Amino acid sequence: MFIHRFKRGFVLAAAGLTLLFVLAGCGKNASSGTIVEGKVNVITSFYPIYEFAKTIGGEEANVINLLPTGVEPHDWTPRSQDILNASKAQLFLYNGAGLEGWVPNFLKGLGADAKVKTVEVSQGIDLIEAEGDDGHGHGEEAGHEAETDLDHEEETAANQVDPHTWVSPKSAIIMAENIKNSYIEVDPEHKEAYEARYQELLGQLQALDAKFTERLSSLPKKEIVVSHQAFGYLCRDYGLTQHAIMGLSPEAEPRAQDLVALSKLVKEKGIRYVFFEELVSDKLAKTLASEAGVDTLVLNPVEGLTKAQAQAGDNYFTLMEKNLQNLIQALQ
Repeated sequence: MFIHRFKRGFVLAAAGLTLLFVLAGCGKNASSGTIVEGKVNVITSFYPIYEFAKTIGGEEANVINLLPTGVEPHDWTPRSQDILNASKAQLFLYNGAGLEGWVPNFLKGLGADAKVKTVEVSQGIDLIEAEGDDGHGHGEEAGHEAETDLDHEEETAANQVDPHTWVSPKSAIIMAENIKNSYIEVDPEHKEAYEARYQELLGQLQALDAKFTERLSSLPKKEIVVSHQAFGYLCRDYGLTQHAIMGLSPEAEPRAQDLVALSKLVKEKGIRYVFFEELVSDKLAKTLASEAGVDTLVLNPVEGLTKAQAQAGDNYFTLMEKNLQNLIQALQ
């Protein structure tokens, strides 16, 4: 009966995920930004890079984010206006590490006359290889190694690079430096201004890093169950282990037996919360939590803002602070 209930829950959740991505595809799917003469025009692929680029660029920069508010980046593709804007810009900043599969074709579409400098801002980060972009590696940890009951002898997914670098403040520090260096390369005249704003951002990121290190190291529990495998860098850098319902991509489909094994793990390890995120369906997380007799909490991979978060003035730092408070609550 248990596995049949999970199968029913999975079908409903999968339908919800499909509807979410259809709606996202039908909505506003291109940036509304325009190129501004006399400024460094910067195109960013998604929210965290946009925020860091705006902070460092200041009044010298015009930053256009490709990904609309409320859209999850794994399933998004650019349109012709985005390519046109990028062809006229000075900088195109993207995460890399496999996040934006559309980048190679996007760059081919810029044309031979484009002078835009392309920067993969995850360069220099020690990338994590994790199994399971198809969802079948969800029991493998991209942080500390740990034994689980999830057995994948039938299907072994090829190793995939975990692209979710920015979720760890330690990685975000490297990304911010890469963004600062790219500004200086295309606009050396304003080097001091870029350096000054970068140093201020660096201080904020270092303070956040120190807070995560101090608060998480003192907690008795170290294991979290999450909706998708987006927290490998956070777990690696702060001594945690993630168990994910879905793989590196949030639309990856888990198997019913994997959900059964996760429910067993939740009970055996005394895990009190299953984490979900706002930009994808929470149905599977809530199904697992219900079957395991535990509650749910938000753990935000900060891939983008919801419309409500944007209206409330949330940013990378407020969302990461909320993540820390929810981790503290879950790991007490």
